[in-house]
Amino acid sequence: MNRTLPSKDPPSLSLYSPCIQTLEDQLRQSVVIRIRNIPQLGCGSPGVDAKVAVLFSGGLDCTLLARLAHDALPKDESIDLINVAFENPRVAAALKAKHEKENGKEQMPSIYESCPDRITGRAAHAELQKVCPDRGWQFVAVNIPFREFSAHREEVIQLMRPHNTEMDLSIACALYFASRGQGEVATNDSSDEITTYTTVARVLLSGLGADELFAGYGRHGIAFARKGFQGLIDEIDLDVGRLGKRNLGRDDRVISNWGREARFPFLDEEFVSYATQTPIWERCGFGTAKSESASDDELDQISESLDFEKKALRLLALKLGMVQTAQEKKRAIQFGSRTAKMESGRSKGTQTI
Repeated sequence: MNRTLPSKDPPSLSLYSPCIQTLEDQLRQSVVIRIRNIPQLGCGSPGVDAKVAVLFSGGLDCTLLARLAHDALPKDESIDLINVAFENPRVAAALKAKHEKENGKEQMPSIYESCPDRITGRAAHAELQKVCPDRGWQFVAVNIPFREFSAHREEVIQLMRPHNTEMDLSIACALYFASRGQGEVATNDSSDEITTYTTVARVLLSGLGADELFAGYGRHGIAFARKGFQGLIDEIDLDVGRLGKRNLGRDDRVISNWGREARFPFLDEEFVSYATQTPIWERCGFGTAKSESASDDELDQISESLDFEKKALRLLALKLGMVQTAQEKKRAIQFGSRTAKMESGRSKGTQTI
């Protein structure tokens, strides 16, 4: 880990910072290694069925990977974007009561379409279609009723062992059902016709590692506020060091249960080496000085307003045309898909199952 501390306020990151181009080159290479020359297995049809899918919440990390995957794959290959949403009884009851109070007996909108990750997922899908119109993007909406969650709960608990907390279960369930790849897709652009669908992709891209390497969690901002760059570096070092123990084993067991392989471009050995050796102020915006030159350019103005967390990745998304994606807020998978506190509103993430 590069523990260098700046002698003064580092310059603000911008679209033109040399480190953003280096980041693009490094991440692009990592993505290419993971998706080139994948054989068509099973019942897939060459040039028709996707060989690569993305675990897709619509957030910054996964959308950035989808955008880079587009540049690496032949144009005639589709890419599946797997987006999962759950029926959380607590949330559903609250939304129903609110809807009845405001709209009477009018039919309530889909509980799944109101999930935060479904909303951002649809928006990011639309932006990908706009930026990369010559790609076949297939948005796979995975909707999980509470009864189905309950039916698979014990199997997920066995798969994620020795992890045994409520947070582990929330995250593992989201990955379990997403990696199964069974959902619904729209058969036309207007989304009027819906059909059931199961992805044949055996390779699933995951954005795991981006938050740890580029300071994407709220606790990173707290660490900087308390102890400056030294505290931020210590927190990132801790996060990167425990990724294997906290995440990778659990996630791999859950995802491989369905005969699919998760691949993690942000955790490529060379990419991790590059990122950890890059000064921290070239990865995020904490402690950087504001640009002194005002600009009328819209992208420059947006780049100045981006969140400090993962600012380098946000700038890369902006550079690649993903304006909305660059501005997305960080949201944990268990809250975005609504798997958190499925059975009890008073349970804590650290509570043992």
